[in-house]
Amino acid sequence: MTFVATLEPSALWGHFDTILTIPRGSKNEDRMRQTIIEIAERAGFNHDIDTAGNVIVRKPGTSGHEDTPITILQSHLDMVNEKNTNHPHNFTTDPIMPQQAGDYLTANGTTLGSDNGIGVAAMLAVMEATDLTHGPLEFLFTIDEETGLTGASEFDASLVKGRQLINLDSEEEGILYVGCAGGGESRLTIDLVTVAATSSMVTIAVALKGFKGGHSGCDIHLQRGNAIKLLSRLLWTTYLDTPFLLAGVEGGSSHNAIPREAFAMVVVARESKDAVQAAIETELAAVRAEYSPADPGIELSIDEADTPVDVWDQSTSETVLSLLNALPHGIAAMNYDIPDLVETSINLATVRLDRNHVTVSLSSRSSISSALEALRRQVRALGVLANATVDEDTPYPGWKPDLESHLLKVVKAVHTHEFGQEPGVKAIHAGLECGILGKKIPGMDMISFGPIIESPHSPDERVQIASVGRFYRLLTATLEHLGA
Repeated sequence: MTFVATLEPSALWGHFDTILTIPRGSKNEDRMRQTIIEIAERAGFNHDIDTAGNVIVRKPGTSGHEDTPITILQSHLDMVNEKNTNHPHNFTTDPIMPQQAGDYLTANGTTLGSDNGIGVAAMLAVMEATDLTHGPLEFLFTIDEETGLTGASEFDASLVKGRQLINLDSEEEGILYVGCAGGGESRLTIDLVTVAATSSMVTIAVALKGFKGGHSGCDIHLQRGNAIKLLSRLLWTTYLDTPFLLAGVEGGSSHNAIPREAFAMVVVARESKDAVQAAIETELAAVRAEYSPADPGIELSIDEADTPVDVWDQSTSETVLSLLNALPHGIAAMNYDIPDLVETSINLATVRLDRNHVTVSLSSRSSISSALEALRRQVRALGVLANATVDEDTPYPGWKPDLESHLLKVVKAVHTHEFGQEPGVKAIHAGLECGILGKKIPGMDMISFGPIIESPHSPDERVQIASVGRFYRLLTATLEHLGA
């Protein structure tokens, strides 16, 4: 147990303290799922596990409220495993180490997992609570949300009976979310053609780090730098004057995180080494000037490295660099009707290297399906021009706002009563599971809210402690109202 368990409300924070000790990266939710089942069985509640690995727990309504409409509470079990490069954390074995800074809880060198661990902890607190009045509840814990919404996509909808759902995966206090973007991934794979290195070649390892990164949906409007895009810019600008070969390019961590770090192995004639290094540093000065308001901590390192036996040939090196420079990243369009809402965006998310291929992955989002497909077609066209193999997943649906929702009216009234002011109502430029669940279960009335969580999907992730208490208060008061 850490100090986290002593925070208030203790019913919620005690569970989150336990969650911090459980490895639960996407596709590694077994221990977290077993913890949920043990808690349900200890309380004597019926539960099911579908073939995807999602868990559904059912809690009867309190005495006198057994026949009120069923409410579903929903959160996802997995977290994004992101850490600083020099931090010796093993996400498959090590607990997350929490630390407090004022009224914020964060982690030491890693993501905290408050996304969506706070939602899970809140559900467990409600599940165990004996002092709440509520109607029948169904607790839906989904898996693998962060790497493709797999749990929601494969969920067996016949296992729930409720038709009103509260999603606890939002990250802005005082805001009720009633819509979200849809999205999909694209992967471009280029075959590597190599040549033997010569004795006249030297290799420099170029690393671009220090970016804030963040969630590729929630934080895309902050216009932070993308380490992959900007490293490719440094290299492409240099290449145009002093051609070189590559022996590797890698960067990014996951499809829904803005890349914070990127790396390249540059192979150049010995007599051109100084010119290449100087050109990279010159372009970096321009990048720093452009991005300093959003990313003041950009770091560049250039170190001599051993030259590999085989390096990429000129055509492959040029194709990869030109493709990375041509691929889009950032906001593509703002919504015309809702102020400050990003409508369409794309994240150049990762570059991965194996012995024979380099694969570039991008994540596109939009609240308009036609705009989403147009953006994906643009990526596909660039892949075709680069003679890359293009693979695309099936896009997941968005969630269309229903401003006449009964659940929205209830939560607005509860929020106004509890806190003395009406909440805001928004759609979010991120892929909430509500879009998929709503398509699977027609007629589902849905809403999403949460505490203040900043910089999710990065080691700067933090949750405001006091806002968690207010979030839990809103949740429990809403359940009491719905169960009346």
